[in-house]
Amino acid sequence: MRNVKMYEPSDKMITLIRDNYSVLQALGSFGINLGFGDKTVKETCEMNDVDTYTFLAVVNFTINGYSDYDDYEQIDTYTLLHYLKASHTYYLDFQLPFIRRELEESINKDDALGKLIMKFYDNYAQDIRNHMKYEEKTLFPYVESLIKGIPMSKYNIETFSKHHEQTNKKLRELKLMIIKYLPTDTLHNNQLTATLYDIYNNEEWLLQHAEVEDHIFVPAIRLLESKVKKHDVSRNINAMMFNSSNDNSEPLTERERDIIIGLVQGQKNKAIAKNLNLSVHTVATHRRNICQKLQIHSLAGLTIYAIVNGMVDISSVKL
Repeated sequence: MRNVKMYEPSDKMITLIRDNYSVLQALGSFGINLGFGDKTVKETCEMNDVDTYTFLAVVNFTINGYSDYDDYEQIDTYTLLHYLKASHTYYLDFQLPFIRRELEESINKDDALGKLIMKFYDNYAQDIRNHMKYEEKTLFPYVESLIKGIPMSKYNIETFSKHHEQTNKKLRELKLMIIKYLPTDTLHNNQLTATLYDIYNNEEWLLQHAEVEDHIFVPAIRLLESKVKKHDVSRNINAMMFNSSNDNSEPLTERERDIIIGLVQGQKNKAIAKNLNLSVHTVATHRRNICQKLQIHSLAGLTIYAIVNGMVDISSVKL
């Protein structure tokens, strides 16, 4: 349940942390060190060269969902950019490897399904890494250029929006795969439970990160674009996170099962179409229907589904 208190510059920083310990990670991303004693939020921010208004904008948003700011011009884009960069570093250099180590220690290394779970996680982690590296290679230099007053004609904040992938889907699938398909002993079950708890927290952190970009960063950059380029930009932005779909219990058809078997055995659409006497377009349509029914959008996820449902023998799958 969210704390509805709106924090002000005059509030004690220790009070903010006491009320909302989840803000601790944000402190590091802003470059605020612990040891601030009884200083206020304003005093602590100034001591660490952090813009107070921008800090509170992010904190009040992540805690209360508040984003109805009177003036985005008060958002300091340099402070916000530093926060996003540091968040990437924390996630890529610490969070992803930490969860992988937890997961590796929680599974039976001799278990084939466990190996597939690890492969699934590694694929997910690579997608996240690629996504964040894209931002670091394209978005961040663009914003740095805008801060300097130098527009880049071949890029804008809408381009960033269109390239924002739905990386949260695979994380949801990973949780479901672990819960549904990974039996284990009591010790490993306790370890898996703790790992799942961290994965759920990780999912919440990713959502907050994306929402800060969507509701604070993107509007602030739109305004900066308008000031630098001397023209208006669209206020509409494609959603960066997709709403979770409801479970669909509609059964697979025999043809859909045949296509899943072909996919997990390494066949491409063209080969499947030839073997089943179908067009490539029809196979692609079936694949979309399969993803919609199962809410599984990766080959690793389909492979685990096929194994646990007896559609293929695990010995025939290349791990």
